[in-house]
Amino acid sequence: MSICVLSCESQVVSASELKKVEKQIHFVKTFFPQKLSDSLSLLKVSAPLFVEKGTGINDDLNGIESPVSFKIPEYSELKTIEVVQSLAKWKRMMLKIYDFPVGEGLYTDMRAIRPSDKIDPTHSAYVDQWDWEITISKEQRNLSFLKETVEKIYKSIKETEMELSEKFSDFRPILPEKITFIHSEELLDLYPHLSPYDREREICKKHGAVFLIGIGGKLKNGQPHDGRAPDYDDWTTETSEKFKGLNGDILVWHPQLEFSFELSSMGIRVDRDALLKQLSLTGQESRLQFLFHSMLEKGELPLSLGGGIGQSRLAMFLLNKRHISQVQASVF
Repeated sequence: MSICVLSCESQVVSASELKKVEKQIHFVKTFFPQKLSDSLSLLKVSAPLFVEKGTGINDDLNGIESPVSFKIPEYSELKTIEVVQSLAKWKRMMLKIYDFPVGEGLYTDMRAIRPSDKIDPTHSAYVDQWDWEITISKEQRNLSFLKETVEKIYKSIKETEMELSEKFSDFRPILPEKITFIHSEELLDLYPHLSPYDREREICKKHGAVFLIGIGGKLKNGQPHDGRAPDYDDWTTETSEKFKGLNGDILVWHPQLEFSFELSSMGIRVDRDALLKQLSLTGQESRLQFLFHSMLEKGELPLSLGGGIGQSRLAMFLLNKRHISQVQASVF
């Protein structure tokens, strides 16, 4: 584990303290995924560290990030291999291959490298998260079902927090009983003169835990709250509440750092119509030539809902750490 330096103050951590923290991290990383699996009816599956370029399976997150790439001569002198940045598209293909029925799905320990990510107290170039995906019906492609799923995930986080506080005397529960739902358009109305980051900070400080809906589409000020790639989350479908977007982020208030802290990004995935619309809006229709996009356009992939939950980020929050290097070995 890396020992971080915070605000010019060197923190000398003893070997015994490091071992204690490792036990706590291990507890979080074993207890939570079991709760999540039980709550969402998920089967744990193995996942790739890299995929072939040009298939459309790898994610480019906000649509601009470049993955780490290399060649494997024994595999092909011509084909390029990419380290995954997330598994949103791969998981959806696996739902089909494993033939998961509606209401069931998978999760995996995803390891990724994101060289374009900023490096700060909450981010590193190394990403570890629980990537999950479930098969849904056409009738479940709505905001109510998204919220219902968010509440199940939040309950799993709360139960992990409670169990952690009972097992280790260092911690006390701080999360509110319920998570608050708000759309990014409503948040803009509340704080029109603040940046998206500061809007999140204010709403999380007020409520403690928030699910912010509608990430990727342009708001009334002409700007999106944050970026999203056009080919996995659905951020253009109009909901019953007359807002656009069937995706969002789980945000919590971090008392040590005194700002909002993202634990999960998730959403109902694009269907054929949403895919075509979002590719058109972003000028990326050329992606339809890729394997994943072609299968989706032809209706060969199941409708799904999925997301990622940061492993190191959840540990950092629940263990009340000020820097991700206190729960993750990486380069900082």
